[in-house]
Amino acid sequence: MVRRMPRLWMSGWLVVLIACSGSDSSTDGVAFPPEGPVSGEQGKGSFTFGAATAAAQIEESVPELDWYVWTKPAPDGLGMGEGFVGDAVRGFELALDDVALAVDTNLDAYRFNVSWSRIEPARDQLNQSAIDHYDGVLDALTAAGIKPMITVHHFSSPVWVDDPRRDSDAPCTPSDTDLCGWNDEAGAAAITEELAELGALLAREYGDRVDEWVTVNEPINYFFSAYGTGSFPPGRGGLFDLLDEAAMQALLDTVERYAGAHVALYDAIKANDTVDADGDGVAAHVGYVVNVVDWVPARNGEISDDPADITAAENLRYVYHQLFTDAFVHGQWDGNLDRTIEPSEERPDWAGKIDFLGVQYYFRAGVTDSAVFNIPIISGFPCFAGLPITEACVRVEDPTKCIPTMQYEYAEDGLSSILEEFGALWPNLPMTVTESGLATEVGRRRSEHIVRSLQQILSARDAGVDVRGYYHWSLMDNFEWDLSFDPKFGLYTVDRDGGTYARTATEGATTLAEIAGNRRLSESMSAELGGVGPMTPEAADAPAMNEFCQKSGL
Repeated sequence: MVRRMPRLWMSGWLVVLIACSGSDSSTDGVAFPPEGPVSGEQGKGSFTFGAATAAAQIEESVPELDWYVWTKPAPDGLGMGEGFVGDAVRGFELALDDVALAVDTNLDAYRFNVSWSRIEPARDQLNQSAIDHYDGVLDALTAAGIKPMITVHHFSSPVWVDDPRRDSDAPCTPSDTDLCGWNDEAGAAAITEELAELGALLAREYGDRVDEWVTVNEPINYFFSAYGTGSFPPGRGGLFDLLDEAAMQALLDTVERYAGAHVALYDAIKANDTVDADGDGVAAHVGYVVNVVDWVPARNGEISDDPADITAAENLRYVYHQLFTDAFVHGQWDGNLDRTIEPSEERPDWAGKIDFLGVQYYFRAGVTDSAVFNIPIISGFPCFAGLPITEACVRVEDPTKCIPTMQYEYAEDGLSSILEEFGALWPNLPMTVTESGLATEVGRRRSEHIVRSLQQILSARDAGVDVRGYYHWSLMDNFEWDLSFDPKFGLYTVDRDGGTYARTATEGATTLAEIAGNRRLSESMSAELGGVGPMTPEAADAPAMNEFCQKSGL
């Protein structure tokens, strides 16, 4: 195995290396340049291969975690979702073994999440052993020449932030044991302060080895699930609450508070990470990551050219894709989604509080201007898996693009089109694909997804978009939130049934290791696995799908 050199970015030889290897397709396939910083001049033209995880999805759960309380069966928990998180895949105990997996896959980088619930199980009470644990993980990554990227808040919080056991209709006064959540104005201010303190702590403790930071993960997706439909902890709201205009506006106000938390984290990390770990001249590159969906106008199972449906899809794309990033690029908050900024919506102290944007892409879905259901302000309704309402869904012509355990359609070209759209919106904002993956137990399908995703990223780069890397979701199979353990996204499988929790490489791991190790996507691999045509079929025992990629019988 080739030994990795320490990551020390010195402008002279970095520019030479990138110039020599940047877009070489003269021999066999396409060469990828060396990895580089996620933002700043030094990283232009670079490409990073990585994988990603989140603490709540891989680590043994702790009672102080909201997902523990949410999924643990009664009487000790609420029994929500498809199964108890439990020990997940023992990612805490096996953390150093998982670093070895990243090495075996020839990865440049590993994006992971430090568990807030472990580090601060009670408000303002720190767990030094947990802090020391992540110190050891960072030491192992650094010794292996693997660049760490830390996500501060990834879909999970300590119970004391917003206790899921409290009835949503019960009055709540923020206290040390329950800050009442993001939908409480006073509570949100206290949570923002606590998150900023966490960010400052992590930056001080780990900044000598970490230069790349993600503040928050997929804010619209998170708040839609946790405070909109109530399918994630703390379980506020409900699906049909989204049809009420006042409830929808309240949700947008709650999301704005989370945007303020990003800014507070950005400032805290910048102030406290003062060590330039990789020598690129920047001590901390700070961004956030956005979940993107290839939303398309739909009506009665078909792509729609009805102006009302086109507007509905554009509105949802604006909320999902643009609202949050515009806030930090331009210093504004379009609180009523009318795409005009009034003086009261200007946030000048937010402007420029983003160094890079992480893009996370998985699927395509329809949106319609429904005669029966419409989300106010958006004036549309998306296709929801599991609902017997298919007016917004689009019939899928190629069943191999259906992802049975997730009940959606994978569409390769959605990634490049969204990257190019973002490149036009924010031409000076560098991007990295910080997550993309495919839930399957068929290794060849995962290999196809990896190659096709890289092809779409290369297409965007060829169009002039500053995309600096690809992080596969996920390093290993894990707990997929409310869907429990059925969706398998990992480069490595995990033997949970046998109780050993042993990791085994899938064909996807082998494929990514070959590409990353050679820093080249060969012509033969592109021809065999790439393109946008039919994929290898799912396993015969996979759930049966209907024409909308939803489980038959719903």
